[in-house]
Amino acid sequence: MTEVKVEVTGEMEAPLDLPQKNSFHNFLKLPTQMPDPKEWIQQQRQNVRPWLVFIQTSNFKTPPSIPRLGKRIMRNIEYFQANYLFVFLGLIIYCLITSPLILFALSATFYAGYRINKRHTETKTVIMGKELTLAQQYGILWFCSLPIYYIVGAHGAMFWVLGASFFFIGLHASFYNIEAIIPRSEDSFPLLEQV
Repeated sequence: MTEVKVEVTGEMEAPLDLPQKNSFHNFLKLPTQMPDPKEWIQQQRQNVRPWLVFIQTSNFKTPPSIPRLGKRIMRNIEYFQANYLFVFLGLIIYCLITSPLILFALSATFYAGYRINKRHTETKTVIMGKELTLAQQYGILWFCSLPIYYIVGAHGAMFWVLGASFFFIGLHASFYNIEAIIPRSEDSFPLLEQV
């Protein structure tokens, strides 16, 4: 038998460690950069669909089947996402207007946070010989505010807002016929194939 000589010289790069797509660890990762709130709100305002289209009663129809219901909900949430956000914010404002104690407690907390921020720029806060950072001071304020929020009933209002939002948004997304606005795409029948 003849020997075959293969030259193995050169530089070799290590393969990149790519994260696994279905890893639970990746699911828990939080975004490292938060978007600017003003910029994000401006972007959501630009994405708001016309409110007359959003509440047009002629487009409310029952879904023909359960699988179509799931697709309809997903398409409505994608299409009307900014509108649903403003419905949620409207329910929060309604809740705050009808619960003046919660509004008063929130105002007091925000004012205390403003005072902490202002004092932090002027002088440093020292407790038991340790300097507190601004985040630690906000954490103490938040921790001290929790019992006040509990007393004024903020927990009930929060769950009311979440429940009402899920109910109204779910109801709209279930019964609004999005196909009247956006025609169904070709991939809506995945079982049909061209031969």
